[in-house]
Amino acid sequence: MVLDPQRWLELWRFRGLVESGAMSLSEVAKETGLNWRTVSKYLSADGPVSPPRRSPSGRSRARVIDEFAPLVDSMLRAEVLAAVIHERLATEYGFTGNYQRTKLYVQEARPRIAEELGITPKELAGMHRRFEVIPGAQAQVDWGDEGKILAHVGIAKVYSFHMTLSYSRDPFCCFTTSQDLQTFFDCHRRAFAHFGGVPMTIVYDRTKTVVRRHVDPGEAVPLHPEAVGFAGHYDFDIDVEQDLQRMGPGLR
Repeated sequence: MVLDPQRWLELWRFRGLVESGAMSLSEVAKETGLNWRTVSKYLSADGPVSPPRRSPSGRSRARVIDEFAPLVDSMLRAEVLAAVIHERLATEYGFTGNYQRTKLYVQEARPRIAEELGITPKELAGMHRRFEVIPGAQAQVDWGDEGKILAHVGIAKVYSFHMTLSYSRDPFCCFTTSQDLQTFFDCHRRAFAHFGGVPMTIVYDRTKTVVRRHVDPGEAVPLHPEAVGFAGHYDFDIDVEQDLQRMGPGLR
């Protein structure tokens, strides 16, 4: 496989980590979505130190992401983050490519979309900056209503608790028969055990177990004292998805 210059530069960033032993070739392959042999070819000691050149007569293979280009472009115009775009493509439109492919397309398309919107690529990237996270920085939590799937065994209602890491999109899910505070906090503890740690910030979709009442956009959101105390005990911040605003400091 011959990498295009952009993909080569993306891969080259990992060379120092591989040489220092901080990452293995298989870990780099998983992170980049490339074949292990391709990673080994370009990151080995005798690998190329400059971007490869394609033959002028060669024709690039069509990428899976190209089929979804108009859809991705429309999401970019709506200020949607690359990670969210990939998730929506996979869950709603049957996209089979990995996140790295989506991210690279977004990077390529951003200057063009910015020009269409009459702004600079930096300004367009700034629209998304508040959503950009580093590993371990943020998770998102929400409830799902599974209905009466166990009514036949005498359980009236089943709910699903979801926590998803914003950076890796690694999901955790468990099922409950209640949405009360004790169950809510127990689900958090199970998620923390699953992930092996606590994210710096957790974003909630105005769930009643966190938000005491709804307010107009721009107003401070009143939080349940129990939720604030739980966040303080586990040392994470609370964010509420109300116009995607940060609900102020002092919750850690």
